[in-house]
Parts: sequence; structure tokens; C-alpha cells
Amino acid sequence: MISNRQSPLTPLVQESLDALAKGLPSEGELTYEHAYAILKEQEELAQPVAEDIIERLYM
Repeated sequence: MISNRQSPLTPLVQESLDALAKGLPSEGELTYEHAYAILKEQEELAQPVAEDIIERLYM
């Protein structure tokens, strides 16, 4: 069953998730360092903000 509720993610977190999904390496794992680099480059986020977003997505 599909819910009609809105996503619990804020627009910034959703955009960050999309950027991370596009930046996934073809092999291996997505490391925290790589995730920070993607968010810095694609979303122009400073590391403290990127850390908060990554932690939220991880949870």
C-alpha cells in the first residue's frame, strides 16, 4: 500500500540524498569522506552541515 504522506525529509536533505545517489562509486563503498566531497561540490554545503545531513540519512 502506498502512503499519501509527504516525505519526512526536508527539501535540502532530499536534494542531498539525490546528489549522493548520483555520486555513488561504481565499485566499493561510499565513504564519509566521499559523501562530504559530493555534498560540498554538488550542494555547496560546509562539512558541519554535510555531517548533519549524512547522520540524518544514516538514521
